[in-house]
Amino acid sequence: MGSLEVVPETSSWFDQIKARMKTAQDLQKTYADKRRRPIEFNVGDNMMLKVSPWKGEVAYRLDLPTELEGIHSTFHVSHLIKCLVDGTSHVPLMDIEVDERLNYIEQPVEIVDRKDKQLRHKVIPLVKVICKHRKGSDATWEAEEEMRRFYPYIEYG
Repeated sequence: MGSLEVVPETSSWFDQIKARMKTAQDLQKTYADKRRRPIEFNVGDNMMLKVSPWKGEVAYRLDLPTELEGIHSTFHVSHLIKCLVDGTSHVPLMDIEVDERLNYIEQPVEIVDRKDKQLRHKVIPLVKVICKHRKGSDATWEAEEEMRRFYPYIEYG
């Protein structure tokens, strides 16, 4: 095969690849558009903000309190969620603990109940744990073995 014959064949491959990529992109856009909901924010609305190292086009600039001056104030609309809570569920900023990767740290403070979960071939002891600053459900069921390993200071009685 001569070098002149390779160029048209390669071009046709590129055209096929482009067409298949365009088809896949169109399917993804159709899927996303079906699930998209228009959302509007007004001045004074409470909202939750999912903070992550995302870059790109942005839609909202927020006036943040001085305690949050280290956080960039411009966010993509997909990172904002309308928050329908009362003002009493506020957690003071100074009480929030984060690790070096900026993940929220929940501190377990008390075990209020225990039970055994029966699987096919073994039994897993569970403990019901109350965490400091937890919002939503008051307590969660956790594996006792993991709790003892990560939180040995809690009384397991």
